[in-house]
Amino acid sequence: MNEKEELKESEIEPIKEETAGLASAEAGESPAPVPPTGGRELGGEQKGPRFVSAVWAWLRAVVPGLALCVAIAVPSWFLGKLVPVIGSAVFAIVIGMVIAFFRRPQWLERGIKFSSKKILQASIVFLGFNMNFYTVVQVGKDSLLIILSTIATALIVSFVLSKLMKIPSAVGTLVGVGSSVCGGSAIAATAPVIRAKDGDVATAISVIFLFNVIAAFTFPALGTALGLSDTGFGMWAGTAVNDTSSVVAAGNSWASMHGSDVALNYATIVKLTRTLAIIPITLVLAIFVGVRAKRTANGGEASGAGFSFVKIFPWFVLFFLAAAIVNTWAFPAMGVPSGVSSFLSEAGKFMIAVAMAAIGLNTNVIKLVKSGGKPILLGFVCWVCIAGVSLGVQSALGIL
Repeated sequence: MNEKEELKESEIEPIKEETAGLASAEAGESPAPVPPTGGRELGGEQKGPRFVSAVWAWLRAVVPGLALCVAIAVPSWFLGKLVPVIGSAVFAIVIGMVIAFFRRPQWLERGIKFSSKKILQASIVFLGFNMNFYTVVQVGKDSLLIILSTIATALIVSFVLSKLMKIPSAVGTLVGVGSSVCGGSAIAATAPVIRAKDGDVATAISVIFLFNVIAAFTFPALGTALGLSDTGFGMWAGTAVNDTSSVVAAGNSWASMHGSDVALNYATIVKLTRTLAIIPITLVLAIFVGVRAKRTANGGEASGAGFSFVKIFPWFVLFFLAAAIVNTWAFPAMGVPSGVSSFLSEAGKFMIAVAMAAIGLNTNVIKLVKSGGKPILLGFVCWVCIAGVSLGVQSALGIL
């Protein structure tokens, strides 16, 4: 497998890309090199050829890796139909993880990184075409108390345990934020605000990524053993699983097992609602760090250095809402057959398999486990506490 700076290129940089543009987590794209046009620059005469060259260069960089992910997703899709108790997403992750043990050429990397987040975000938008906007708003409102409870739990547990286990405060903060909000994207958004070192970011992302993979495999089985309803499981997965990719994968596996998309839809909506918490949490941390810097240094650093609302905002959430609006009002007004919504939703599910294949390809469990015992224990305790609080609040509210 490609060993070159795996945590930086396959884990950290791809997730940092999520906060730029559409809040990507694993896309990890660098600007495509623009081949020389071969002509003189005469005002705007070369803009057209340069644009075409840039697009062609981008396609050459992305298509090979994307094609590999699609090649994995196709058999995974059919295997998921044959064995719905497992589902296409899990098959795609497993196949990707197996292939990841073998060395692969560097020119596949950009397409794999693109698939792991951009395609995942597109899949979520496509799922919105099969949802009712009123339902999206209602589910988001109903899940708010559970989301606030789990976020508070993770932040408090990570703060206390990092002190007790003498884990660096930056690592503890990043693990807590990643566990409570939305995994890698929250870590990438928070790291520059708290002046975290690259090593701290690598450790936190490794921990979160490890439990993301475990959640995709175990949550559907655990939910079935607990006797959760479709709504209960969707709410549980949406609030207790760290990263968007694993939430969608777990929801998709549950849908395959139980023959209903209710849990997948609920999990997606709840997760997107939870993702918005990046904004207030990062703002508070920016203010806190800025004030502390001014107290400990002459002049200090500007509050919120490295902070950008545009970069941290998960813009794809708005596209998801737009898709739900189109499905609720525009499609009926135009007389679009209901089969169109179903087709777009199925296309979204296939994109999930493509994204999961990419995540599997970027997974090296051995290196993740070697990242450190204490941070892994911290991540595990946060995860268990979040899952328990989510179930407890749901039980109190009568959702389960």
